Amino acid sequence: MGDSLSQEANWRARTSRTLRIVDALVIVWAVAGAYSIRFGLDSGVSISGQDYVSLSIILAVTWWLMLGAWNTRQSRILGSGPDEYKRVAAASLWLFGLVAIFSYVFRVDTARGYVGIALPAGLGGLLLARWLLRQHLSIHRQKGRRMSRLLLLGSPGAVVHLAETLVREKHAGYTPIGAYTTGDSSLSQELANIGLPVLGHEPTTHAILNAIERCAADAVAVTVGMQLNPRTLRQLGWELADRNIALILAPALTDVAGPRIHTQQVAGLPLIHVTTPSLEAGQRVAKRLFDVAVSAGLIVLSSPLLTMLALMVKLDSPGPILFRQERVGFEGAPFKMLKFRTMVADAEARLAELAHRNEGNGVLFKIRNDPRVTRTGGFLRRYSLDELPQLFNVLFGSMSLVGPRPPLPREVEAYERDVRRRLLVKPGVTGLWQVSGRSNLSWQDSVRLDLYYVENWSLAGDLIILLRTARAVLDGHGAY
Repeated sequence: MGDSLSQEANWRARTSRTLRIVDALVIVWAVAGAYSIRFGLDSGVSISGQDYVSLSIILAVTWWLMLGAWNTRQSRILGSGPDEYKRVAAASLWLFGLVAIFSYVFRVDTARGYVGIALPAGLGGLLLARWLLRQHLSIHRQKGRRMSRLLLLGSPGAVVHLAETLVREKHAGYTPIGAYTTGDSSLSQELANIGLPVLGHEPTTHAILNAIERCAADAVAVTVGMQLNPRTLRQLGWELADRNIALILAPALTDVAGPRIHTQQVAGLPLIHVTTPSLEAGQRVAKRLFDVAVSAGLIVLSSPLLTMLALMVKLDSPGPILFRQERVGFEGAPFKMLKFRTMVADAEARLAELAHRNEGNGVLFKIRNDPRVTRTGGFLRRYSLDELPQLFNVLFGSMSLVGPRPPLPREVEAYERDVRRRLLVKPGVTGLWQVSGRSNLSWQDSVRLDLYYVENWSLAGDLIILLRTARAVLDGHGAY
């Protein structure tokens, strides 16, 4: 057991060593390639008195060192979140910014073509390499390897919530191995229900350190309800730093994206500011222009496919080609959503007789192997091809390419007050619900994902969801 823990703990050193080697190879490839393309294969090229062989060597070494200086190889940023990519980009752009400033101040005539090739090639190569290594790391983490062993400190309810989140999101790289709760020990039954042992309750540094040693944790997360006074928490931080154990503070903030969180130091206190979510006029215009441009382009490109699918629907069963259904859109406004018909013509009339077979958790009506679905309809649903006519909804403004799932009026009538926040943006052809499980999601998860989107919208996020949608559609998982 001890040997396996030791071997697993060494993944950080191995990963950091791999990153140093990969970074070096990518940088040498980019710089050497830029040199070869700009100057050919002749050695010792000198333009305006500049020795570009020496310059290339200095540039490559400095670039590699800059990546280290920006802490792009720290284990805590690997495998999850955008921080790793941001640091790689910042280090590279700062380097070439300094090169530009140096060239201007000292009047060094640096070939623009050389720099113009090296920077995008190197930055693109570094980001691609980091993405590939992240996929490799994610595969290991899905199998429970290359994870940080995490001791959770806090109230039982907060610890359970954090543990369940980390277990669900394995790519984050944390394995909860124990809990340390303060207060009434009788509340710890909910921890036992998820198989997390309680290692203590006493709110002292010495007792917490003993618990850490017993479970061999290499990271500690302090969450809500941990009744530690500031002095004890400060001492705990010092002791953990001496032992090279990470200290993580997990505030009671859920489903809040990074751009909305800002930290401000006031008299030594790290205050967390959370900005109010809003979709400003400029953002709405940008989202609408993006929707119009992309939907119009997709309609033109997919017109042969749309024609073929329309013929398949028409020939398969009697009834209209398109199914028009009333849905609720932006701020509760009703609209007619277009889809290729995937059911028999009298499907709505037969809804009542199938109500007892509902698998959609009450609010959503879903049935596996629905007898109303036609043969062509089953194929269209599996690959979401029935939703292609919704591009016309996007073009004419009742929907967006990305957004919450368009609800039925009867669903909206059953909404609680908080759930109505889904109607603050236009419903989407795709969204987080589409790329995170589709029909396999519970109602609570569907609501959580839609509200997260509403609270944290960004154009970059829309692009990522569209890219993930292509993979989800091809996989066909959760579609019925």
